[in-house]
Amino acid sequence: MVYTLMRNAEFNREKVLRSAMTAFMFKGYNKTSMQDLTKATGLHPGSIYCAFENKRGLLLAALEQYKQDRNIEFQNFFANEQPFFTELKNYLDNIVNECISCDSAQACLLIKALNELAEQDDEVQASISESLTNWQTALTEQFEQAKLSGELKTNRPSDHLARFFVMGIYGLRTFAQTHPHADVLHQLADQLYQDLCV
Repeated sequence: MVYTLMRNAEFNREKVLRSAMTAFMFKGYNKTSMQDLTKATGLHPGSIYCAFENKRGLLLAALEQYKQDRNIEFQNFFANEQPFFTELKNYLDNIVNECISCDSAQACLLIKALNELAEQDDEVQASISESLTNWQTALTEQFEQAKLSGELKTNRPSDHLARFFVMGIYGLRTFAQTHPHADVLHQLADQLYQDLCV
């Protein structure tokens, strides 16, 4: 969608927010300057202030766009076109590949912002918490559907499985920041996958 600012300057909001995401994920919020953001988004400082009020406003908008993008990605992986465990493995492999790439554009903005800002900014914390809660709820629904269909045979509650999976992803993304060998990340991901399968 194209948005119009004062003096009829137009910009693609989604494209701008995704560019801002990459900038924030590369340097972190505090180290990302307005110059970094104007370079990344192609907007003049005045346009950023007009559209988002300030750097914090741009971060909050970027978090919302990130949530929307990740929700669509999740839905695409779990479109029920393949067996549940195939979808789960593909989803997990995609996350591992993001970790291995060391590409800031593939990093997790939620975890980055959570580590840096959550205790300093209640609104940022609320936005991140909502996104992570929604993600866990979506996973819980997938595990529950797999149990109902007979694909997943376990007595463990679906919400427990979802929390365990989320914890594993947190761990993988955090551990990946120490730049371990790709084989190590794949081994850890495989162990997480196997623990969910039993």
